[in-house]
Amino acid sequence: MNPNLQHWGEELRLLVEWLATAAFALSGILEAARKRLDAVGVCVVAFLAAFGGGTLRDLLLDQRPFFWVAHVEVLWAVLALAVAAMLWLRHQHLEPTERAIQWPDALGLGLFTAAGTHRALLEGMPALVAVLMGVLTAVFGGVLRDVVCNEIPTAFRDHRPYAVCAFAGGWVYVGLWRSDAPGWAALTACVLVTAGLRGLALWRNWRLPQWQP
Repeated sequence: MNPNLQHWGEELRLLVEWLATAAFALSGILEAARKRLDAVGVCVVAFLAAFGGGTLRDLLLDQRPFFWVAHVEVLWAVLALAVAAMLWLRHQHLEPTERAIQWPDALGLGLFTAAGTHRALLEGMPALVAVLMGVLTAVFGGVLRDVVCNEIPTAFRDHRPYAVCAFAGGWVYVGLWRSDAPGWAALTACVLVTAGLRGLALWRNWRLPQWQP
């Protein structure tokens, strides 16, 4: 395995983390607005959605400092996004819908799956552990978002593949990693597979089997 090929580079790594954080923060803002939370509630839900998965990943991998501690500017960026989104939604008199939340959520799912899997592989984790780290990174922020908004998490109630998409994307990343593909190629493929599968599941209304009493 050629470490130079696998390494994303600091700029690309930060870009992925920032884009994933922004996508999930936006999904949190829209969900909080849909639930008619106040300004503090909107900001809290945005922060939980944006940083929940990455924080759990760093805890399990014993990574210090956390991403949002090492790059405090991302905290300011999420706060600014929350304020700007609230003002814009109020000015436009828009009513956020559940469908509007699904698309930034799908993008964040793909980006965070790649980031979490990549970080675990760099730490020498076995393939299955690395994939599960990618799934946790991608899913846990959305779980926190929904719990705080008094909803059964989308990952568990939607019945359209969600965590399964992240699981599949993580294995794509591992496969390309082990075949010595460049890091950017593994990243791109993982995001496309994860977000693409989620988008197809929403579009085609694919359903997982649900519990039948």
